[in-house]
Amino acid sequence: MDKKTIPLIPLRGLIIFPNMVLYFDVGREKSIQALEEAMLRDQLVFLTTQRDLEVEDPSPSDFYQIGTVAKIKQMLKLPGDAIRVLVEGQTRAKVESFVRTNDYFDVMYEELNDEIDETDIEAIALVRTIKETFQKYSSVSNKIPPEVVLSLQNIDDPGRFSDLIAPQLGVSIEKKQELLEAVDIKDRLRKVYELLLQEIEIVEIEQDINDKVKSQINKLQKEYFLREQMKVIQQELGEDEEPSSDADKFMERLNSLRLKKDVHEKIEKEIKKFSRMNPSSPDSMVTRNYVEWILDLPWNKSTKDRIDLPLARKILDEDHYGLEKVKERVIEYLAIRKLTNSLKGPIICLVGPPGVGKTSIASSIARSLNRKFIRMSLGGVRDEAEIRGHRRTYIGAIPGRIMTSIKETKSKNPLFLFDEIDKLSSDFRGDPASALLEVLDPEQNKTFQDHYLEVPFDLSKVMFITTANTTQTIPRPLLDRMEVIEITGYTVFEKEEIARRYLLPKQLKENGLTDYDVTISKEAMLAVIEGYTRESGVRELERKLAQVLRKVAAIIVEKNKKSFSVTKKNLENFLGPIKYRRDERDVENHIGIATGLDWTSVGGETLKVEVNLMKGKGSLSLTGQLGDVMKESAQAGLSYIRAAADKFGLNETIFKEYDLHIHVPEGAIPKDGPSAGITMATAMTSALTGKPIRSNVAMTGEITLRGRVLPIGGLKEKILAASRYGIDTVIIPADNESDLAEIPKQVLKGITVHPVKSMDEVLELVLIDENPAA
Repeated sequence: MDKKTIPLIPLRGLIIFPNMVLYFDVGREKSIQALEEAMLRDQLVFLTTQRDLEVEDPSPSDFYQIGTVAKIKQMLKLPGDAIRVLVEGQTRAKVESFVRTNDYFDVMYEELNDEIDETDIEAIALVRTIKETFQKYSSVSNKIPPEVVLSLQNIDDPGRFSDLIAPQLGVSIEKKQELLEAVDIKDRLRKVYELLLQEIEIVEIEQDINDKVKSQINKLQKEYFLREQMKVIQQELGEDEEPSSDADKFMERLNSLRLKKDVHEKIEKEIKKFSRMNPSSPDSMVTRNYVEWILDLPWNKSTKDRIDLPLARKILDEDHYGLEKVKERVIEYLAIRKLTNSLKGPIICLVGPPGVGKTSIASSIARSLNRKFIRMSLGGVRDEAEIRGHRRTYIGAIPGRIMTSIKETKSKNPLFLFDEIDKLSSDFRGDPASALLEVLDPEQNKTFQDHYLEVPFDLSKVMFITTANTTQTIPRPLLDRMEVIEITGYTVFEKEEIARRYLLPKQLKENGLTDYDVTISKEAMLAVIEGYTRESGVRELERKLAQVLRKVAAIIVEKNKKSFSVTKKNLENFLGPIKYRRDERDVENHIGIATGLDWTSVGGETLKVEVNLMKGKGSLSLTGQLGDVMKESAQAGLSYIRAAADKFGLNETIFKEYDLHIHVPEGAIPKDGPSAGITMATAMTSALTGKPIRSNVAMTGEITLRGRVLPIGGLKEKILAASRYGIDTVIIPADNESDLAEIPKQVLKGITVHPVKSMDEVLELVLIDENPAA
């Protein structure tokens, strides 16, 4: 046997036998170079097959060592640098060694001759038998062209015959490689015969399966046909007894859940109904989905509460600064949970302006309790089915979002947050707020029934937390079911602490500045808070810090700096001119202009009330988009002034000969409520008496016809607003004096608060007796 060198090309998914003529495409750089080298020599190339098709750059260990030496007959260049090659297999060969592997494979090979005595009776018998068997195979498979069968019948040489029939078999590459490696001709013929018999058996089984399936089904039921075909295949393989039916599996799961008797019986009834249904019917899928939904619910799965009060307090303090009322309520819950070992989940409503941390504190509470966290936004929800689901009579019915979320968390005691509960709406599809009445009632939610599921599920272990900006738009029955905790706006000092602890580290990380020495001075931070933001929360503050740090990042990259300090002096370079100034109030004392304090859903604001006195017929005009309650307060204030005209030295004729016009600026914004009563009364008294009002004084309180000052709400937000606007004196109702305990001492430090019971006290504090023109 001769040993020679020859270029080698590894093939993917293809085997070439001796005496075989075949086209294949060459695209890899090494293979193209091997092809070109072969053309420069004697047009012979060694063709072998890769073991793994996915290997793009094979090494010698990645392909078989036995292949075929082939003669290149024709080459055709294709688009994309590929080459189509026509080759004819010459002889078997074995790689002895690799001469070259870097730019292409060049190998030393040894030819494997397969000579045999033409008079060998066993070989002749095998050839005849294979010819007859191949004729049968071609007739049952319908995949072999008649001309191929005819050409094979005229070949008597055993070696050539075995090599030409092997490619016609629909067997794997590994099986064909075994035939190629079978140098002994008789051994090769036996393998061909064995594979041929296996293929005939497989084709006959396939035909038998098709015949059985076609006899059982209607031609229009394609899905049913596929299912029955799978059944027949399993029967032929003897696997029909292994897996139990879906209904049996459902029953096993149902029994393992240990549900209440009535629930168990209902689901068992549905499973039995499912077992009798045709699998291809639409009702079968509906029932299957329903049963799977019931079985997937966490009936007996829950997380264990972490009753560690110091750790819970530490986690809550790590995530949020302030919010003491909320934190204390969580600690109370844990303490009672530890003492009683059984407590229904509390239902808490966090009410406060945007940006104060209502939503994020709920996530921290879940972490401190070791509970799963679910958040469901109710803003704009109008459909009752969002809460309670659709009934199964509707096509495409699904459970409500509450049960869907419970199923996804795989726990029956998560912390469930209903965000923006004050933004619920209602229309012809129902009232979601009414649907929540059952959910948020500790006495009812232990048997909550979703319309789709139609079985009671215990929600009493769930800890419900809701958030809202105001309680005014929450229906009273719903509000009555919740424990309301008011979260007020942050003071300047609290905002600075929050910015230092949470906002600044977060923005440094998001802007890629954690590895650089970037600092913001205390004066600069206070300037951002007081000069560029005016809010109860800290969202705008975070946006301003992000704006500063983005510009700092640009400076660091452009000038290759390692550190940077933001000071009050260079702050305007990042944020522009200051938007809000503490001395924004008019320092002059004016007649007929009073400063009130107003509460809004985004915090406290100051409210200017202007009054003009003009000749007329004694009418009262009110402008500035005032609500009915505010208009009535103005009329009550005017009645008080007229009744006490002698006290103010006013002639009765002034009320008949002059008109009063009350205007509250920012007329595009609706305003309402009784707390501006004493402010409007003060402004009218000033206009009528000609006495100016102290500009450094702000006031809030409801007025009666007899001049009494009644209590108001939102005092902390109003005091904070006064502090932001540079007000140093605030008049409040005497009944609100106890609310001062909730206001931080830092805020009250620069403000003098005067509790009053009557308008006489108010006017004595704010009106200036001397003539302003003097």
